[in-house]
Amino acid sequence: HVLLVESGGGKVQAGGSLRLSCAASGDTFDRKAMGWFRRAPGKDREFVATVSWSGDETYIADSLEGRFTISIDSALNTGYLQMNSLKPEDTAVYWCAAARLMSVQKGAYDYWGQGTQVTVSS
Repeated sequence: HVLLVESGGGKVQAGGSLRLSCAASGDTFDRKAMGWFRRAPGKDREFVATVSWSGDETYIADSLEGRFTISIDSALNTGYLQMNSLKPEDTAVYWCAAARLMSVQKGAYDYWGQGTQVTVSS
């Protein structure tokens, strides 16, 4: 069993930055990737980014490339999503998740955090 806890969400003005954290605990030995997803009001949950548990490989959604960065401290089992130049359309609930492989598909992730709200005002 793996427990994931997100933190770092909040309200920020457009153009600002936030860093979300995802602390993992429990049996993470067989987890090979951490991912981030988000859901904006009235929209489906969408892929944001994923990173190998070792931190050697990363992939960011094309629409977010250049503004968002994903990383992980594997020794601490803590992942991070750095969000810069935030826009109002980034307003959403953000989740971290753990999987056995890197993937853009929600179904690949078998453990999920509780979600954290990010609100970007203009």
